[in-house]
This record gives sequence, C-alpha cells and structure tokens, in this order.
Amino acid sequence: MSRVSASRPAWLVVLAGGVAALQVGKLPPALPALQAELGLTLVQSGFLLSMVQLAGMSLAVFMGLWADGMGLRRSMVRGLCLLALASGLGAFATSVSALLTLRAIEGLGFLLVALPAPALIRRLVPPAQLPGMLGWWGAYMPTGTALALLLGPLFIPVWGWGAWWGLFAAVSLAMAAWLLRCVPADPPAVLALDSPGSLSPWPLADRQVAPSQAPNGAWQRLRQTLSAPGPWWVALTFGMYSGQWLSVVGFLPSIYAAAGVSGALLGVLTALAAAANILGNMASGRLLQRGWAPRATLWMGFGAMALGSTVAFASFTESLPWLRFAGVLLFSGMGGLVPGTLFSLAVRLAPGEQQVATTVGWVQQLSALGQFAGPPAVAAMAAWAGGWQLTPVVTVGCCVVGAVLAWMAGRLLPQAQSRP
Repeated sequence: MSRVSASRPAWLVVLAGGVAALQVGKLPPALPALQAELGLTLVQSGFLLSMVQLAGMSLAVFMGLWADGMGLRRSMVRGLCLLALASGLGAFATSVSALLTLRAIEGLGFLLVALPAPALIRRLVPPAQLPGMLGWWGAYMPTGTALALLLGPLFIPVWGWGAWWGLFAAVSLAMAAWLLRCVPADPPAVLALDSPGSLSPWPLADRQVAPSQAPNGAWQRLRQTLSAPGPWWVALTFGMYSGQWLSVVGFLPSIYAAAGVSGALLGVLTALAAAANILGNMASGRLLQRGWAPRATLWMGFGAMALGSTVAFASFTESLPWLRFAGVLLFSGMGGLVPGTLFSLAVRLAPGEQQVATTVGWVQQLSALGQFAGPPAVAAMAAWAGGWQLTPVVTVGCCVVGAVLAWMAGRLLPQAQSRP
C-alpha cells in the first residue's frame, strides 16, 4: 500500500478540521450584511467574531478529557453534527442575541472536532510522517477561513447570509458521514506507552512520565497535564498568536469595505491574506523535519508578524495601500510558522500518550482565550482612535510576549533536538 493511500484517513481528519474552520470563517464576510440588517456595532461585531471561542476558553481542557473518553473519531463525528445543527438554526436567527448563543454552541462543536484531531492523526500515520502531517493540520484554520473569505463576498449578496449559514450546515453534516465511513473506528483500549505495538512517536528521552506513571482516570490525566510545564508554555504561546491573527484577518473584510473595496476583489484580497498562512504552516513542518529548532521557527514567525502588522496599519503607510497589503501577507504568511510548530510541540511535550488530547485541549483553551479577547480589544482601540493605526500596539506586544514564551518552551526539549 502506498504512503498516500495509507495516510488517506489522516488527510480526512485534516479536511474535517477545515470544515470546522469554515464555521469560524463564515462570519467575517457576512459582517457587513449583518451590520446593515441587524444594526451590529463595531464592538458587537468583535464579540460575534470571538463568541465561537467562548466554549474553548472555558471548557476546552475538559472537552479534551471528554474526547479522550468517548473516542477520537466519535468525538469528531459528534462535533461535526453539532456544528451542522447550530449553523442550520442560525440560518433562521433574527436577533443578535440568538446569533451569539448559536455561535457559542458552534464553539462546542468546533472543540469536539479540533481537540482529538492531532492525537487521531498520530494514530493514523507512521512516526516519520507525523511532523509533516501536523504541519498540514496546523493549516486547517487558515484553509477553512480563506475558503469562506473567498466565497462569502460572492455568495452572500446573491443568496443572503441565512443561506450562507445553511450551506455550512449541509457541508458539516456531509463531512461527518464521510469521516464515519472512511476513518477506522476507535480501538477498545489505549495502548501502553512502551508496549510492543505502541504507535508513540516520541523517543524515550522526550517523555515526561514513565509507563507505570501513565494515569487512567480523567482527573489524573488533567492533573498530569496541568502539572507539567510544557503544556503551559505551548498554550500561552498559542494564545499570543491566535488572538492577534483572528483580530487582523477577521476584520479585513470590514476594513476593506470601509475603504471602498467590494465584490470579488474584496473576497480575493481577504482570502489571499488567510491563504498565505497555509504556506507558513506547511513550511513549519518541513523545517522541523530538517532539524530546525522549534523556537527558531517561532521567533521567525513572531518577528514577521510584528513587522507585517506595523507595515499594514501604521499611519506612515496610509498612502501606500499595496505596501499595506504586503504587510498583511507577511503577517499572515510567516505567522503560519507559529501554529504548525506549536501543534508539533503540543504532541511532543504532552506528559504522555494518554494526555495528548487533554494537552491539545489546554492549548486550545488558552488559544480560544486569546481569540475571545483579541478582536474586541482591537475593535475598541480602533473605535477610540478613530481608525486602525494603533493595531500594532496590540500585535507587537503579543509578538514580544510570544517570543519569550517560545524560548521557555524550547528549553524543555532535548538539547540535541534544539539545534537549527
């Protein structure tokens, strides 16, 4: 059997993540229509953007425990079904409060899809292919977002935002059926860390607990995860990345619409900004496979995000729109090195094989906290300043903190694997 056919179920897992990301990305291109129809303010739009992260910032680590218990594939299928239900109901929403509530429910479904995916990918591919596949998995969010940003400005003016919500309900339901049919069922029990048939990708030196210490109960897994430093450094670093990325890319349709850009050009520009992030995620997997230190790729990503956001929003580039767009591409494209690297670190710095989904849950929880706080903060600063010129105050600050956290996470890896 070829490597492609052998890893086909893992590619379906990545595709399912992209479908879940569509539910996040469907909102930005609909904001102008929702503002016109429902009278959304700028700050309300920020909360609507971030409301899908409410479940993540409060429940992600517990959802990770739940996903460990119910089974990885089963969790993803149920999450896709929940996304389909919430999006289908959202198509008929007539108030901001209803949309906010349904976005929170979509957040639960998103977690059930996203949290078990890295562990499921690890189970489905050989260890040598794992860094590359996790690099692709790191691109699931920008891929779904880019597709939604590209199609939304073309679809919504013709069919309306309600039909846009209904479309993604149907897509999520179809993906659930495909995943259920083509991805192998969950095994009846988790393999021991060092059992003869173990699929663990970690060298023995990378593991933080011995097999005899591997916890079985949910609360023991949670305690093992939160008492280890690795999950904390990775999660905090992810929060510094995710909050600023969603703030910039999420508001691009509104920024460009206010500048007089509309229709297909609006969709292409915003989709390109999100799609550039995919290239960074792919590059992170290749660089890690070639022996680059994770902190080196993280520093490159955060440095580029700081520079790109400054070029994109600072007042001295106001008369240079294409230079500003180049700054957005630099921000998103090179910033893609960050999530791909952090997903790899989350798998490697989990306390053990049984805590991978729980570790990813904790990473997702602090990532969601960043995404929940970032857009309203940037929107409030823009409203106060009368424009977007102070956005780099937020983004550069996040990059500096993220770079320090990346250094802390890199110290936990074996020295032999920390050389670029």
